[in-house]
Amino acid sequence: MSTITHFVAQSVDGYIEGPGGEFDWPLMGPELSAYARALGEETDAFLYGRRVWDMMSGFWPRAEDISTDEHDLAFAPMWRDKPKYVVSRTLEKADWNTEVIGDDVAARLGALKESGTSMVMFGGSDLAASLTEEGLIDDYQVFVHPVVLGGGRPAFPHNERRHGLSLVESRVFDSQVVLARYRRA
Repeated sequence: MSTITHFVAQSVDGYIEGPGGEFDWPLMGPELSAYARALGEETDAFLYGRRVWDMMSGFWPRAEDISTDEHDLAFAPMWRDKPKYVVSRTLEKADWNTEVIGDDVAARLGALKESGTSMVMFGGSDLAASLTEEGLIDDYQVFVHPVVLGGGRPAFPHNERRHGLSLVESRVFDSQVVLARYRRA
């Protein structure tokens, strides 16, 4: 069976967006960029909730026209080529080698894991909370960035019960971003 990895950038005070929805604060230095690219290369597919999908699909298909950042230029072709899954009750279809999962999310993702498909979910607090409740996230990679946002969207907005985790790695990237990596206990 394969895994679902939750890759999340959060502030020191636990938010993934600022009070106005801002996401201009994560730092993507060369070490973190190389790590994110390697993780993307190792996985079979990317997994998103609808809100993160809208952000990603608005950027990565045309990243080379928007950005000159080395990370963006290296990641964009991989993003376009990889299979992607979007969990949404409202989205009917999506481009860029993407399947929309609207119903029976736990069953579909469980079947993908059983078939050997490993997935990385970038961000997405509502989906992360839901998949945590279902026991589907195997690997939590929490990247704490050096900013206090003072409010916004929390990384895990509505977990209904406690979930034990075991620390498997901690690391600092680019002398600023701290990775705390956990697996389900």
